[in-house]
Amino acid sequence: METASRESAREILYGYLAGKGLRKTTQRDAIIEAAFSTKEHFKAEELLVMARKIDLSVSRATVYRTLPLLVESGLLRELDLGGETKLYDPNFLEHPTHNHLVCVDCKKIIEFEDINMELLENCITRRLGFSPTNKMVKIEAHCDELRQHGQCAKRATGSEG
Repeated sequence: METASRESAREILYGYLAGKGLRKTTQRDAIIEAAFSTKEHFKAEELLVMARKIDLSVSRATVYRTLPLLVESGLLRELDLGGETKLYDPNFLEHPTHNHLVCVDCKKIIEFEDINMELLENCITRRLGFSPTNKMVKIEAHCDELRQHGQCAKRATGSEG
């Protein structure tokens, strides 16, 4: 995320914190910098490692207390894409309508946006008498490359989005 976007995230979070009577800290600054310096999904422990590269004083407790604040303020989206651990997605601030395809073979997470998907979601919810407040589509799929060739470049690297 660009510096301007990190500044925007910082402003949003600190406005949110002020409303809750919480203060700005250098540790929270490092956590924001770390969280919005990547486009990749991350686990809480991965955020801790990234934040400590910016400020060694960042504690595990501060990361675990700050993550819910980032989610509540709308800056991060907490994702349950399967597996034992929740992931956090820093890309909703810039792309609030994106969805996820998860490869069940290599666990790669691919983000996608499609205007037709958004239209379909809106049509379905309205037809059923609802107004959407939050939408998230997760598609789980097998890797065609693995099925056709017996191997997958993504699986070989063990990459996880």
